Amino acid sequence: MHRKIINPAFHLEKLKVMLPIFLECCDNMVSKWEGMLSSNDKCEIDVWPFLQNLTCDIISRTAFGSSYEEGKRITKCLHSRMVRMKRIDIDIRASLKGIINKRENAIKVGEILNNDLLGMLLESNRMEIQEHGNNRNIAITSQEVIEECNAFYIAGQETTSVLLVWTMVLLSRYPNWQARAREEVLHVFGNQKPDYNGLSHLKIVTMILYEVLRLYPPLIYFARAIKNDVMLRIVPHRVIHEHDKCLYS
Repeated sequence: MHRKIINPAFHLEKLKVMLPIFLECCDNMVSKWEGMLSSNDKCEIDVWPFLQNLTCDIISRTAFGSSYEEGKRITKCLHSRMVRMKRIDIDIRASLKGIINKRENAIKVGEILNNDLLGMLLESNRMEIQEHGNNRNIAITSQEVIEECNAFYIAGQETTSVLLVWTMVLLSRYPNWQARAREEVLHVFGNQKPDYNGLSHLKIVTMILYEVLRLYPPLIYFARAIKNDVMLRIVPHRVIHEHDKCLYS
């Protein structure tokens, strides 16, 4: 129902603008790793917490812009959510509501704050309201914006970090593919910082990521529950002519 409102936030051109944030966060993580090297340029690193922090930092910045420190606090709450579920859930929603209220008030006074996911989402929602009025079936409520922001973290942070960890595990097991990937990256970018157009030329890296997703998908299944009773009416099968799209109905 809300696809039309949410889609602009994930438009390709919008995501291109976020590339410098990805680079900055990755550079910060790699710099920390370089600082951990011993005198013989070797060290053992548990990459899992680093990659968790990386995806947390990226989503916080791209979702909430200048409010990313507040976003990181939400992520810390999410990690301990299973332990103190109800109280933490209330805390997360209160924090998100505070961020959203600040952003909505800024938009009302004419500030342009649509360079992150939350800003784009609120701006798209505002435009829909102007076009169709405050129609409940068109506009999304503050509570629904909170749910979308919650999904950014839960769906994005954990799944992406899991993908990156398994990618590093497999590359360590297959050093020939690690060498091919490194050679491709150096061939495309050299000593320059990665840009969006160059990323599309990383064929081997893309193949590796797809293979990791095939072998170790971050999400194996979705649990779904029926909220209401449903009555099914069974009708006999009827043969359809071959020129129709379906063979049976």
